[in-house]
Amino acid sequence: MISMSNGLRNCLTLAFLASFSTLTFAVEFDLREGVTDMSQRIQDLHHLSLAVCVVVGIVVFGAMFYSIVAHRRSRHPKPADFHESLLVEIVWTTVPILILVGMAIPATTTLLEIEDNSDPDLTILITASQWKWHYQYLEADIGFYSNMTTPTAQINNLEPKGENYLLEVDNPLVLPTNKKVRFLTTSNDVIHSWWVPDFAVKQDAIPGFINEAWARLDQPGLFRGQCAELCGKDHAYMPVVVEVRLEAEFDKWIDDQRLAKELSSGQAVADRNKTWTMAELMPIGEQVFLTHCATCHESTGVGQGVTYPALAGGEIPNGPLEVHIDLVMNGKGGTEMQSWAPQLSDRELAAVITYERNAWGNSTNDVVQPKTIYATR
Repeated sequence: MISMSNGLRNCLTLAFLASFSTLTFAVEFDLREGVTDMSQRIQDLHHLSLAVCVVVGIVVFGAMFYSIVAHRRSRHPKPADFHESLLVEIVWTTVPILILVGMAIPATTTLLEIEDNSDPDLTILITASQWKWHYQYLEADIGFYSNMTTPTAQINNLEPKGENYLLEVDNPLVLPTNKKVRFLTTSNDVIHSWWVPDFAVKQDAIPGFINEAWARLDQPGLFRGQCAELCGKDHAYMPVVVEVRLEAEFDKWIDDQRLAKELSSGQAVADRNKTWTMAELMPIGEQVFLTHCATCHESTGVGQGVTYPALAGGEIPNGPLEVHIDLVMNGKGGTEMQSWAPQLSDRELAAVITYERNAWGNSTNDVVQPKTIYATR
């Protein structure tokens, strides 16, 4: 019986060691390897902790099963007659202390570095809202919104899912290599969480608070993440995409963004000085609506109950124009209706309001001009 138990134990041990030695096991069950030095250090800490747990488990359960088999009643009907052992007490107190100290030193060192946000080369203010991200480059005075661009046809199973289903955006966050980037996270409404697993960065975005995190990126590439805090109906539609570029390419991108900002300012003036026709505004407004509004109000304007009221034949798009403009620009407190004034241009706001008042059977014939939006601001 003893030989059988020894043989079984040996087989199990060999199987256990073989499973750990295969590449397949590592790929299937190991943590995803990050691209930053900090993410790799965190993974090393995980491996160290797992190894310690495995060794302790083998020793403890090995001793327990050995005692059960070797000192079973059939072999030793008379129990041993002994009491405490000072040496044993010292050993099983000292060994766990040494193990914990040995694990705590590298863990504490890593945690201190994770929280060291000092001396950044670049600072990004990340502001979350339902359901998008706003990125502000504080040193460069450049900012933009990042929205998911997965087609609604894929979400509604009307066409095959794309390779990066629910993980694609119109404007990714662009970062340079070999720079310490500090992330400041906050929120305009509810609690969100900005998470990029390849960077080992996950920081809550809380209204009224600013949290900090940082990363130093050594290699260019495209990295994806998500909001990791349940933040409402469209929580799953709030992806994070980060494009890391070489330093020279990043500097050129910053210059291009500054130029685009200047050009857009000039375009905004031109838009305000022009008198637009309904035929010109309607297609622009439809695109803005499908991108920003259709998630809640549906592409056909039928809405979703009381929370997201219908616009087709609805009270707002068929009521006083001033009320409609105020609601779209400033939002409505206590609801998920956001303030779109900071997010859209004068032309886009004029176009989407014009579209809502003249689509789906609404026929107010109102044409809102960008100069009217500018004056309302």
